[in-house]
Amino acid sequence: MTRFANPVLPGSHPDPSICRVGDDYYLATSTFALFPGIALHHSRDLVHWRPIGAALDRPSQLDLTGLTMLYGIYAPTLRHHDGVFYLVCTVVGEGAGGNFLVTATDPAGSWSEPTWVEDAPGFDPSLLFDDGKVWYCGTWQHDPVGEPGRTTVWVQELDVATGVLLGERHAVWTGALVGATWAEGPHLYRIGDYVYLVAAEAGTDWNHAIVVARSTSVTGPYQGCPANPVLSSRHLGRTADVVGPGHADLVETQDGEWWAVLLAARPSDGPWWGTSRETFLVPVAWEEGWPVFAPGVGRVQLSLEGPSLASHEWPARPTRDEFDGAALDPEWSCARVPQSQWWSLSARPGHLQLQARTDTPYDIGNPSMLLRRVEQAAWQASLSLELTGDRGGLILWVSDSHQLRVEYDGQLVRLIRREDSAEVTVAEHAVGPGPVRLQIEAHGRDSVVRAAGPGDTWTDVGKVDLGFLGQLVNGYFFGMLVGPYAVGAGEEVADVDWFEYGDVSLFEPSDANLRG
Repeated sequence: MTRFANPVLPGSHPDPSICRVGDDYYLATSTFALFPGIALHHSRDLVHWRPIGAALDRPSQLDLTGLTMLYGIYAPTLRHHDGVFYLVCTVVGEGAGGNFLVTATDPAGSWSEPTWVEDAPGFDPSLLFDDGKVWYCGTWQHDPVGEPGRTTVWVQELDVATGVLLGERHAVWTGALVGATWAEGPHLYRIGDYVYLVAAEAGTDWNHAIVVARSTSVTGPYQGCPANPVLSSRHLGRTADVVGPGHADLVETQDGEWWAVLLAARPSDGPWWGTSRETFLVPVAWEEGWPVFAPGVGRVQLSLEGPSLASHEWPARPTRDEFDGAALDPEWSCARVPQSQWWSLSARPGHLQLQARTDTPYDIGNPSMLLRRVEQAAWQASLSLELTGDRGGLILWVSDSHQLRVEYDGQLVRLIRREDSAEVTVAEHAVGPGPVRLQIEAHGRDSVVRAAGPGDTWTDVGKVDLGFLGQLVNGYFFGMLVGPYAVGAGEEVADVDWFEYGDVSLFEPSDANLRG
């Protein structure tokens, strides 16, 4: 056994769901209004993960039109049964959305078109394959008068071929504590003589917690674990290094060990969650028929002993994307679903070419913008860009209403801060005709933005407090993303020669002025 560092999936990877097939582990996480939808990862040791694509990677599968990052894809559940992978999930949207099921025989391959589950109220669905039946488990929000956020977990038999719910619906759980809110993210497991229900409680905030119940029947009644909540940071206060654990999913290794993946957050600079909700791994033991999360410790640790599986590290991901491959790296996402392809890796070989379209990063559309997750408190992102369009550059994006843009118009670099849809130009710097290099370096909330024209060394353009982009501040459930963007009339382009991202420790300050 060797030590490993948590989170195992850094950056905004919330609501993890896991399944094992032989020696292989597969993980799905929420993507909200990003496309492709439902990020998928693969591991052979539960610690080292590699992206293998997304379940919803075709416009025909997903419609996120008009949805902000408050909405979209919530909390998928990934399961495998008789050679088929099943993903059940929710699209949350104002006046739209619903629960659906997609399937595949290879999680890295093509997933089916969605089968919509009719008459399935609520969100956070999951599946249990048990004794020849398939059980659908969901969460229904009912908000009694004076009790906002009250939910009920329910189960009903499902025909997975048609998406039709069968028989009687059974309400089984409303939370472990008296007056509990947001009992959600439920998962069912048949283990020995019991069916176990693992759920989250209290909302994805400081008091988020994991609770457990069990029954001899899928349909209940369920008995709460005497130790509930079985994992929480409530007792640690707001100075804990990991807070808000929830949305746990259990997995048994081929060696008979039990582990759980879950979401939690790493605050930095006080009550600020810049990387938002990430995927962590904790051990699970069984005592007197109940699961014990993080036994002997009782909290999510940043460093701990790993599973007794052979370590399987994937090839290190390069810090620089030279855009010389045949397809985009699966780390890249865009806002909402593109109806046409506005990016190219072949139009100018060795470059990412973005069509400079009229959709902007601050409209609820599909701008010419590619994004990757910010994974650390101390990080650096840079690019080299040549522009024939109206404007483009480097963006730190949470949503259409909250973002930081390093915007170049062919002559000037402007540092633009957008909060609650109100914009302020923080600083300007003249660089002249491109190609231009742009950079953001952050240490927690503190950031400095730099720019450089052809042959120039880096110049500090301005400094920005990133506090307005952190979860619990901006109201969004997803963390910061960074990448290139372009805006124009549709005939111009922005050519990105390279994009670089990583922990600041990977970049030597003395070398920074020579890059590009």
